[in-house]
Amino acid sequence: MFKYRLLSGTLMAAAFIALVIFDGWLDGSLTASTADDKPVRATLLMVVVAAIVSLGGLELSRLAAGRGLVVLNPVCAIGLVLLTTAWYWPQLIHLSLGLFVLLTAALVLAGVMLSQYLRYGTEGAMANCGVSCFALMYLGLLGAFLLGVRIDAGPMATLLFILAVKSSDIGAYISGKLLGKHKFSPRISPGKTWEGMAGGLLAAVVISCVFAGVFGIITVWSALVFGVCIAFIGQLSDLSESVLKRDAKQKDSSNRVPGFGGILDVIDSTLFSAPFAYVFFTLAMRQAAG
Repeated sequence: MFKYRLLSGTLMAAAFIALVIFDGWLDGSLTASTADDKPVRATLLMVVVAAIVSLGGLELSRLAAGRGLVVLNPVCAIGLVLLTTAWYWPQLIHLSLGLFVLLTAALVLAGVMLSQYLRYGTEGAMANCGVSCFALMYLGLLGAFLLGVRIDAGPMATLLFILAVKSSDIGAYISGKLLGKHKFSPRISPGKTWEGMAGGLLAAVVISCVFAGVFGIITVWSALVFGVCIAFIGQLSDLSESVLKRDAKQKDSSNRVPGFGGILDVIDSTLFSAPFAYVFFTLAMRQAAG
């Protein structure tokens, strides 16, 4: 299990780093001299994120089915893609981000209600519509902030965020395996320990400070705060998916990713930490500019 997790994690990290760098090179985000010539950012990353979230949506649908609930696809799947990529489309159409999100949410909600009526009538209406809206918020709205970081803060901020949160996952896993004795949340995830939390926090802080020191996108002191916060929020975000899996009586969301389980098991720690990363980098940029 450990070797598969390590190998899969290394390959995914390398692939993501290459993707973000190549994506930034394509649209000019990595070179200030060409950024103004290519204003549409993150096209390649947008496609990949949409595909990942779509797969995650299917896994969430299966978890819901384990509790007798129905995520109302394909309406919900379309809504997931549109919400997750919300930061991208205002670059192409004359709508603000806020208006795009509100219109999309309203139309998808109407589509969910119509789908429920046509397929099931009134049977399970509140449960099915409720879990569908939860899927839209949990994956679509939270996942959107990854593209938000990429488009508004740039490729290097995106790499810092992902490397920090995933290094926290790896650090927590390794230190928990080697040193873990005191359970962090036995009712939700018996494998998580306070020793693992400490290891994850240390890993995120080290990666954040080294990255900041090498590339200079934020100060080392800011990176220290970022690493601490992102590790803690990432672990809580991981627990949020564990709540869903435990309710559905499932160990993993699927078996797509060797050593991890499913797509949801890979991206869970990034979901609640992405909004924090967006706010953090936004404030850091304003402070640097002012």
